[in-house]
This record gives sequence, structure tokens and C-alpha cells, in this order.
Amino acid sequence: MARSRSLLAAFWIALLLGQTTAFPPPTSSFRSRYSSCPDSSITGYKCRHQKVNGFSYSDTTTGVSMVRSLPLLIPRGGSSLIKAPATPSALFNTALLALGLTTAVFKVIQKSSETASSRSSAKSEKPAAIKSLQFKFLSVFWLLRCADWLQGPYFYEVYASKIFKGVPASLGLISRLFLTGFASTALFGPVVGRAADQYGRKKGTLAFAVTYAIGAISTKSPLLGMLLLGRVFSGIGTSLLFSAPEAWLVGEAQKSGADPDGSYLGETFGMAYAGDSIVAILAGQLAGLAAGRRGPTGPFELSTLFLLSGGLLSAFLWKENVAEKAGGGGGKPSIREAIQVVKADPKIMMVGAVQSLFEAAMYIFVLQWPPAITKAIGKAFGEGFPTPYGTVFSCFMACCLLGSTLFGQLAKMGVPTESSTAAMLTAAALAMGGATMAATTPTAPLWALVTGFFAFEGCVGMYFPSIGTLRSKYVPDSHRSVIMNLFGIPLNVLVVSVFLSIKRLGVSGALSVSTGALSIAALCMFALQYNNKSSTVAAAAV
Repeated sequence: MARSRSLLAAFWIALLLGQTTAFPPPTSSFRSRYSSCPDSSITGYKCRHQKVNGFSYSDTTTGVSMVRSLPLLIPRGGSSLIKAPATPSALFNTALLALGLTTAVFKVIQKSSETASSRSSAKSEKPAAIKSLQFKFLSVFWLLRCADWLQGPYFYEVYASKIFKGVPASLGLISRLFLTGFASTALFGPVVGRAADQYGRKKGTLAFAVTYAIGAISTKSPLLGMLLLGRVFSGIGTSLLFSAPEAWLVGEAQKSGADPDGSYLGETFGMAYAGDSIVAILAGQLAGLAAGRRGPTGPFELSTLFLLSGGLLSAFLWKENVAEKAGGGGGKPSIREAIQVVKADPKIMMVGAVQSLFEAAMYIFVLQWPPAITKAIGKAFGEGFPTPYGTVFSCFMACCLLGSTLFGQLAKMGVPTESSTAAMLTAAALAMGGATMAATTPTAPLWALVTGFFAFEGCVGMYFPSIGTLRSKYVPDSHRSVIMNLFGIPLNVLVVSVFLSIKRLGVSGALSVSTGALSIAALCMFALQYNNKSSTVAAAAV
């Protein structure tokens, strides 16, 4: 996800908001992404019955567990592994095992090639300063990401449990709470980005821990005003999470002299997001345990402990760094200056367009894959089989891990990030286009849809370390955080527009928007490559 800003929250809303035409008939089992029924292979086993849009459904919520699903794969007599899966759970359990084994084999081969290369060449080991910088960044980054992932599975549940004037919270109200977070991110993102550049990225990271903790604690309140305020703080925190730590890493690498030319930043981003996929799965497991003990607010309470740990670690391990002054002047960075910087450099515009378009496509995908998968499973297996959303999510995370690992390998082989990103975006557009066709065509087999979704998630795993590396190269340090948040505005506008128009667009229409966004993102990356080549030729001519 992969970036988890409202990903799981978006899932909950999409799963329950007025998309009855995309789901099987009301008599079918209706489960959440983090389903906790035994046949979904997810922990917790806490089920409940609910009415949505006048229909009755069974839904469940908790974290993801791969461990409980593995017994389904153990053969008796050694023959069951080669039989065609008889249920959706068996199908995705098998896919999860295959993806895990593929990633493990790839890692072993990668490690063996690195060992052989180090023996046959005089290449020096990684500098101690780089190792120290990676440890300082990754330890904090993974703790903060875990705090973010913990809150997603129970976003719907925690607000659905609230009662206002004797009436349970409606789906419309929960949707408004969800959109409040998105609106807060779009509205305050550039402002807090500017503050992080001006006052320090370490302070920005600490501010994330505080604002996100306030948002988490607000879920304990029975007052609607407090819940809305908590969503505003969560939106502000989200803006800081996806700008301040990355800006700190890039700034520290350049200013400390540990990695002045950024040669190890690609590797660091690859490690960060490969680990993030594992963190997401573990966070789902922890969320289920916390909810079992403390109710739907349990994961949010546990999240504050990870926020505290990450904040304290950054306070002790990180040195403060602030944005360099533009042009060597003494002025403070401003939003207007950041806009002028973007307008003056088409390369920044192209990188920002890739960021906005790809991430918008990703969030739209999160809104639409549950009904698309559910419908396809109903056609392939029959209406009586439930969709194992938790196991599907684990498969997605395994694909992301594989994609992040592939990025790391390409970076070590010296493949330019621009080239690998252009290829990845092309593959993502083709994968999403194929999945859209499969979701639209009544006779399309289930494997066509699943293959497209898995391929796209692999591209998501490659995307985040790729975009981090590109931003470190093209976005100036003087306005890094504010520029990153400026490109979050069109991202949020596109996602919210699709969200509000979902009844008219339908699943296939929304996925088509994702395909279009990915296609334009790929064109922007090819334009960036062409711009670089033109600049190189012009410089050589001089």
C-alpha cells in the first residue's frame, strides 16, 4: 500500500457505501477486507450482523494472519497442492504461498549474487556512515508506519460503534468523517510542509506523532465534534508523515556528508518500503489482538504507543535539519515561492504529476478492488462462497514486497531510476487496463482479474522507492516538503471526485479512471526521460 494514508479507511467506506450493484445479492456473505471469520483465514473470529442500505450482511473486522491460513496448504499424501483450489480461500492461500516462496527465492539469489560479486571485485563495503543513517531512519520510519497501519482495519468499526442521541452512527456520517480527513490533508498539507521546511524536518516528524496521537485518542470520545476534530488532526498528521521523514533523510544524507551524491538513497528507500509491506501485515495481526482485548478503539490506543516510540527514537537519534535557503538567500520558504520553483522547472512538474496521478490511481483501486473481486469470485465459485479479503490483502502486500525487492536489485545493477520507473508505470497501466477489461467482461475468468491486480500491486511496491529517489534528485531541498504536499492537492481532488461519483461511474468506470491516470503518469515519465536526454545533448554541444 504499499503508502497507507487512508487506504484501509477508504476500503471500509467503499465496501459499504451504496455499491450494491457491484456485490452479490444480499443473501451472500458480505465481509470486510480484514474479515475475522474462520473461513477467511484471519484471526480474531469476532463476527457481527449488520444492515446496509436496507439489506442484511454479515461482516467482520480484524487484522491479517498468514499463519492461520497455512494449515490449509499442508497436503495429505502429498497430492492436495497440485489440485485446483475448491474454494476462494484455498485459491488465495495457494497464491500467498507462491508469492512468498517467489520472494524468498529471489532474495536468496540476490544475496548469492552479491556475495559472488563482492568476492570477485574490489568494491568497498558500505560506509559506516551510510549504515548509521539507514538505521536511524528505518527504525523510526517503520515504527511510525506501523502506527499508521494499525488504525486502518478498524476505521469503520470504531466510528460505527458510536451512538449519537440514541441513534448509531450512519454510513453517511462515517463517510463524512472519512472525507474530513482527506479534506484536511489537501487543505493543510502545503502549510505544514512549509513549516517542516522552515522549522525542521525532525520537528515535523515529532509533530506528526503528536497530531496523529490526538486523532487516535479522539476515537475514545462519544462527541461528534471531537471525532471531527480528531479527523482534522489525522489529516494534518498524514501530510507530515509522507513528507517530513523523507525530507529529513534526503537533507541529512546531503548535509552530513554521509551520502552527498545520493548514491545510497535508492537502496534506503527500497529497504524502507520492502519492510513496510511486512510491517503492514504485522500491524493487521496486532490490530486484531488489540481489538479483541479493548474493542474497536484498541488498535488506536496501541497506535499511540508506536507513535510515542517512534517520536522518542527520532528525538534521540536524529539531528535537526532545515531546508536550504533558495539561491543562498536568507528568506524563509513560502508556498508562493514553491509554486514558482515548480513552474520554472518542468522536471519537477513531471515528477509531481507522476506522484499525483499514480497515487490517485492507487487510492481509487483501493476503493474498487473489493467489489470487483467479490463479483468475480461469485461468478467463478458461486454465490455461496465468501471472499477472503484478509488473505487477498496479504497477497497484495506480498506483491508489494516483491516489487520493492525488484527495485532494490535494479538499483544495485545501476539501472537509472527514470528508466525503471517508466517501465513500471507502463506495466501498471497495462495491468490496470487488463483488470478493468476483466471486471467489465462478463465471461472473463477470475485469474485475469487477479493477475492484473497482483501485477499492479507489484508496481506499487516499486513505485514508492522510485518516487522517493526521483524526488531526492529533482525536488530542491529549499522547498522539498511543501512541494511534496502541493502535489497532494490534485491527488486528493481526483480521489474525492471519483468517490463522490461512484454510483454513476461504477466499478469499471472507476478502474478506467485509474487506468487513464496511470497512462498519463507513464507519459510524464517518458517526457522526463526525453527532457533529460535533450539537456544532455545541449550540454555536450556547448
